[in-house]
Amino acid sequence: MLSGKQAGSVLFAASLLLFSCQSEGDEGLMDITYRFEKPANFPEPTYTFENNPVTPEGFRLGRRLFFDPLLSRDGSVSCSNCHQQGLAFADGPQHPFSVGVDNQLGIRNAPPLANLAFKREFFWDGGVTHLDFVPTNAIENELEMDESLANVVDKLNQHPEYPALFKQAFGVDTITSPYMLHAFSQFMVMMISANSKYDKYVRNEGETLTDEELKGMRLFEEKCGACHSGELFSDFSFRNNGISTTFSDEGRARITEHPSDIGKFRVPSLRNIARTAPYMHNARLKTLEEVLAHYASGVQESSTLDPLLNDGAQLGILMTDEEQAQIITFLETLTDYEFIADERFQNTQ
Repeated sequence: MLSGKQAGSVLFAASLLLFSCQSEGDEGLMDITYRFEKPANFPEPTYTFENNPVTPEGFRLGRRLFFDPLLSRDGSVSCSNCHQQGLAFADGPQHPFSVGVDNQLGIRNAPPLANLAFKREFFWDGGVTHLDFVPTNAIENELEMDESLANVVDKLNQHPEYPALFKQAFGVDTITSPYMLHAFSQFMVMMISANSKYDKYVRNEGETLTDEELKGMRLFEEKCGACHSGELFSDFSFRNNGISTTFSDEGRARITEHPSDIGKFRVPSLRNIARTAPYMHNARLKTLEEVLAHYASGVQESSTLDPLLNDGAQLGILMTDEEQAQIITFLETLTDYEFIADERFQNTQ
């Protein structure tokens, strides 16, 4: 359905055909539900839309794949098992580590999914450098779906409905893994979380922050902004934040094989952070209160500890209990309730 502004200019909407404003529905109106739009306060996307523009058919196909356990070896696990919309597409306290086929536990906390079109590297260690290849990791990981792309493609080609859906989306008679991965990406790039209370405040959309929230925002910028910078609330670097002194999971070093990267993990975005507990790659911290307390007094020394957490005189970030509480009050303004209730991302099967 067109918004009031778009209804006043159908020609303008039609001019945006590049991002798949296609006719759909009984009304015959131009459907803009599946058009990618960059939020005004966001940076430019990094995703290669020129190779894979979003279409309604591609988006809906990607959504179906996201919720389909057919992609796992035994038909028991889908992407949505570890990425639940009500938790901002994270997994939740009941599953601090991913649970795969045969109830096997993964080694890390499943990260939330949002604003993927703006990222260059994925997962806690940055081991995948293009969104199109992100599903491959879960599909082929023996602790998650424990399947191969070849077997998944065979199952899709033999399915009574998928061949026709791929034909509608991509005009192909045979399903191949690149088309499957493109369908996934069309769904995932639309997972934009940019309508929190904070967003509406910074975009001057009639929202205001309370005194405590404003105090928290200023403290956040002072205490946390060096790493959690910009509108995505991450500089996307890899850092050792002092969560441990030894690392059975070496993090970034598993990719670079460089000793200086041992114990370093990607700085996560803090959008919807109040909905995505537990925290850290190892799910060690259960609440935001524990997270702030860690940075204030729980940082542990190791050879790769981030210099920002060790000024030579003390470890961590100097914060009073009151300041920690105010920062948490601000972080709660980053929850995007529209995103976690958006019907476009719900299972329609």
